[in-house]
Amino acid sequence: MENITYDVRIYKTEVYKGKSATTYTVRWKVGPKVWRESFRVKAQADSFKAELRTAARKGEAFDVTTGRPVSWGRAKKDMSWYAFCLAYMDMKWKGISGKHRANTVWALVTVTPVMLDSERGKPKGQDIRTALRRWAFNTKNRAACPPHATEVLRWVENHSKPMSTLADPAAVRELLNAAATRLDGEPAAPSSVQRNRAILHHACEYAVEIGVLPSNPIKTTKWKARSKGSAEVDRRSVVNHDQARRLFEAVRTQRPSGERLVAFFAVIYYAALRPEEAVNLRVENVTLPALVWDDHIQKWQEPADDWGELHFNTASPEVGSDWTDDGANREQRQLKGRAEGEWRRVPTAPPLTRILRAHLRDIGPGPGARLFWGVRGAELASITYRRAWDTARQTALSEAEYASPLARRVYDLRHACVSTWLNGGVPATQVAEWAGHSVEVLLRVYAKCIEGQDETAKRRIEQALRSD
Repeated sequence: MENITYDVRIYKTEVYKGKSATTYTVRWKVGPKVWRESFRVKAQADSFKAELRTAARKGEAFDVTTGRPVSWGRAKKDMSWYAFCLAYMDMKWKGISGKHRANTVWALVTVTPVMLDSERGKPKGQDIRTALRRWAFNTKNRAACPPHATEVLRWVENHSKPMSTLADPAAVRELLNAAATRLDGEPAAPSSVQRNRAILHHACEYAVEIGVLPSNPIKTTKWKARSKGSAEVDRRSVVNHDQARRLFEAVRTQRPSGERLVAFFAVIYYAALRPEEAVNLRVENVTLPALVWDDHIQKWQEPADDWGELHFNTASPEVGSDWTDDGANREQRQLKGRAEGEWRRVPTAPPLTRILRAHLRDIGPGPGARLFWGVRGAELASITYRRAWDTARQTALSEAEYASPLARRVYDLRHACVSTWLNGGVPATQVAEWAGHSVEVLLRVYAKCIEGQDETAKRRIEQALRSD
């Protein structure tokens, strides 16, 4: 093509201080011609100049008739944030899980308020969030959007800033700050911040791919989230064995679900399963040692070495019917951090083996050979076991303990199990394999839950340095 060239030079930004304003002019040369672009904000000039330099360094062709990289000619400069989010979710929808769909939509909903250009006539924040999450950004539900939500979305569409706004680093930082903030204005959890930032980064990569942005502003903007503390497990949330047994007994006394839920909580506490892994267990996922006949008392007895095993390769997270293709409340998927079809094996200590054996004997498997299920035979709902757990905490713990973080969440039982293994001296590599973690994540998350290891290490060092 005769109208392109790779001969590009970028000069120092010119600054003109006038009486009423300062102008920043970016100068660059494409072939024989010098081009200029003026900005009132220095950051915008720097961003524009950086984008030119990036294109030149990547060896992109420049159009001698416009002075811009050829790829910029395809940019849809007037595409709004709202329209882009619709296009992005439509592109992503089929290839991701229900949980990922929900997380992606929530990240986009969270930052949308800073991408609106007016407060006049603005609907309530909750109405905007609901309309975006349930209808607009939900590819599956969009066509069924009700009239009241349509009115809200029409306002959002008319007052959505253009994507070109993200050429300003200040606007990008505002976007990232929103992604790192909860609805109540407090800093979000580190895991939420990391996830939201990753989603925005990928969204901007797609914007570059379709020509909406010349480069990814998330990648080039220096930004750090407000600290919310460490991602480490709070030691105050970890129950000991005596406390766990009291809680399980408090669960057992509840009606109508208590008896069938004891083993559910037990596999989380003794085998470090995630709740979505435990709720998906079938009879075939459990291997228990056979009972031994005792001739002296003429009874079947539990063997002395009463260790069993759980082996499973799927989980069933509860994501909501809005996000699954078949409208189910839970979706079947591979284990977290593992490839599809990859198995995990976890030993069952004798206390858990006895609980599982009693569960299979007294309760029996449910529909589809499920180990745990609802009273009416359906999948075990998270609201059911969360309510039962909260009631058990109120019953088994003191008022001060109930108000504390001690086992506040069902997931804290998993933390207690991993902490027990580590404090029992099980090598970190083995604990990581059983818990479904990487060793790096394991040691970072559970660092403060390991007790007594420092004294053991000191004794070993003393022994190694002891003179003959």
